[in-house]
Amino acid sequence: MARTDEAERLIDASSVRVYNAMTDPDAVARWLPPTGMTGRVDRFDARTGGTYRVVLTYDDPQGAHGKASAGEDVVEGAFVEVIPGVRLVQDIGFPSEDPAYSGVMRMTWEVVAEGGRSLVRFRAENVPEGISAEDHLAGFRSTLSNLAALVE
Repeated sequence: MARTDEAERLIDASSVRVYNAMTDPDAVARWLPPTGMTGRVDRFDARTGGTYRVVLTYDDPQGAHGKASAGEDVVEGAFVEVIPGVRLVQDIGFPSEDPAYSGVMRMTWEVVAEGGRSLVRFRAENVPEGISAEDHLAGFRSTLSNLAALVE
C-alpha cells in the first residue's frame, strides 16, 4: 500500500505572502531545502502543466544518502493543478538508480487563510519506500520552519 505523509504549520503571514513565496523560484531555493541542505532551482514554471527541476545538495555529503548521487537529491516535477493563492499539486520523480526511489509521488502544498495568518499543509502521496516516514516528517517540519522564517 502506498504511504501518505502530511505536515502542517500555522504561519504568521498572509496567505498571499505565503503563496507568493511558494511560487517564486528564488524564494523556493531558500525555504525548500531542509536543515543540512542547500537548494538550486534550475527550472520552475508554476502553472498547470508547467515543470520544475530543483537540486538539493547536502552540506556534508560524507554522511548523506542522496537519491541522485551520494550528495544530491534531484527533484523533477510537473504541476498537475495550480489554483492561484490556494494550492499547488505536483507529480514528482526522483532520478535515481535505486529502485527504492522509483515511482511518482504526488505532492500538494496548500495555503488556507486564517485571519492574518496562514495554515500551510504539505501532503505527499505514494511516497517511495526509500524515504523513511521519520525523515520525511523531519524534512517537512524543517522546510515549513524555513518558509515561516522567510515570510514572517
